[in-house]
Amino acid sequence: MLLAACLLALAGCTSMAPRYTRPAAPVSDTLPAGVPAIASDAGAVADLPWRQVFLDTRLQQVIALALENNRDLRIALLNIETQRAQYRIQRAASLPSIDASAAQSRSRGTDASGQSGVSRSASAEVGIASWELDLFGRVRSLKDQALENWLATTETQRGTRLTLVAEVASAWLTLCADQQRLELARQTLHNQQQTLALAQERHAQGIVSGLDLSQVEASVHSARTDVASYTVQLAQDRTALELLVGTRLEDPLLPSSEALDSAVALAPIRSGLDSRVLLDRPDVLAAEHALKAANANIGAARAAFFPSIALTANTGRSSDALSSLFSGGQRTWSFVPSISIPIFHAGALKAELDVATLGRHIEVARYEKSIQSAFAEVADALVARANLDEQLEAQRALVAANQRGFTLADTRYRTGVDSYLEALDAQRSLYSARQAQITLQLSEANNRVTLYKVLGGGADAQGDGSPATGPEAP
Repeated sequence: MLLAACLLALAGCTSMAPRYTRPAAPVSDTLPAGVPAIASDAGAVADLPWRQVFLDTRLQQVIALALENNRDLRIALLNIETQRAQYRIQRAASLPSIDASAAQSRSRGTDASGQSGVSRSASAEVGIASWELDLFGRVRSLKDQALENWLATTETQRGTRLTLVAEVASAWLTLCADQQRLELARQTLHNQQQTLALAQERHAQGIVSGLDLSQVEASVHSARTDVASYTVQLAQDRTALELLVGTRLEDPLLPSSEALDSAVALAPIRSGLDSRVLLDRPDVLAAEHALKAANANIGAARAAFFPSIALTANTGRSSDALSSLFSGGQRTWSFVPSISIPIFHAGALKAELDVATLGRHIEVARYEKSIQSAFAEVADALVARANLDEQLEAQRALVAANQRGFTLADTRYRTGVDSYLEALDAQRSLYSARQAQITLQLSEANNRVTLYKVLGGGADAQGDGSPATGPEAP
């Protein structure tokens, strides 16, 4: 027992896995300064509760529903539990398994003198079945690999939550923008119908030509087409949002047309932000855990080159009758150590080590690619942020100018100064400018969502807005 305890303690301190060193980030030390500092002492975006960024109470309720009902998130949670169970299985392999067994047999046979008889036997044993002493760290390396796989799925689940929060907010904002487009199309149709009624009256009086009347009718039908198109689009937006949420949404949870400008706050971002903040993104952390798992797998492949020692031991009692097994039976025990030494495997062990080493190189490349992708996403979002406010201001001025032009052209048409062609051109320009303004407002709101997402915000979001609890320490 003392020898076994010493061997167990020695095995727990051994590992042939390479010492892990985090690869250097293949990106610049600072993120692009595409946006000025929004707060002089801005905290980490990842630490912000999502309710401080998504301000609209209806949007908050929709996000909370999604965090509770989304099926992709449920699958991610179940994957965590699966990998956790795999880790527990592998961890159990480092300790001996103790089993108890009992058996009874009866057989009829003939001895050398030709006499037949019935023989009976009964036995009960408890013992250890082939426990591998992990002297070279093979079992420990496999346990570390299972642990890192478990932690990787945990980060993947955090990333799923982060993506879900952003996608729900973006789908909700898109629904809001399409509501504005539908209202604009309906307003335009109403105005065109009024103009058509006036044109029909004037045409009956011989004041306007048939060409003007046909142009007005064409503009009415064009507006009707837009109304029908945006009605369909609005229904599809709602279906897409409900698919993300995982349950039906009641009408009070849908956005109002005014929510586009105020539903999402811009998370505080420091100017000259250190690119090391990207290392805390869930996808980057998941890639790093996968790299650590590949590193541990090399330790298991190296340990396969060395002898493996297994112990089998049991003790119990045996008797020729079940009734006397414990009262008059004989005590039995056995202790069977075994050693297996690899001698010739036709290069299989070396090939397995090469596979493990190449697997680590692959995971290093994936880890570096995840950092580069994160850097590119943040850089794009910051550059877009720097110009969106100016674009919106210019677009609002363009809408105002087109509104004045349309008012003048419509007045001149109604007073008979100009034909309807000038009014129609002015109306089309105003309609396009308003549509572009809605698109820009949606882009600006989505950029706020994107910045919060790409900087790792919302990764620990729960349905009630509280941080998620990670896996308990092994």
